[in-house]
Amino acid sequence: MKIEPELCRVEDALGILVGKWKPIILLHLLKEGTQRFSELKRSMPGITQKMLTKQLRELESEDIIERVVYPQVPPKVEYSITEYGRSLQPILEMMHEWGTKHTLHKMEKLKNKENTL
Repeated sequence: MKIEPELCRVEDALGILVGKWKPIILLHLLKEGTQRFSELKRSMPGITQKMLTKQLRELESEDIIERVVYPQVPPKVEYSITEYGRSLQPILEMMHEWGTKHTLHKMEKLKNKENTL
C-alpha cells in the first residue's frame, strides 16, 4: 500500500486516540465488556472523575463507545465499546506490542551503554 504524505489520515486517527487515558479506557472495555462509570474509575486509580468523564464523552462523540443511561434512582450509566469501536482492537494490540518492544529496546540500549562505561 502506498501512502501519500499529503493525504495521510494518521492525524485524524491520532486525534481520536491520543491521550493518556483513551487507549486504557478502550482496552478495559474491550477486555471486560460493558462497565459502569465507577468500575472504570476503580480500574484506573490515577484518573480523575473529571478526566474520565471528558475522555468518555469524546469517545462517545466519535461513536467509539456507547453510553446507556437507565431510568432509575440512583441513576445507572453503563459504557460499552461499539461495533465500530471494535475495529480499533488490532490497532491497539499492535501499539501495545510495539510499546513493549520499544521499552525493551530502550532498556537494552541503556544496559549496553552502562556496560561500556
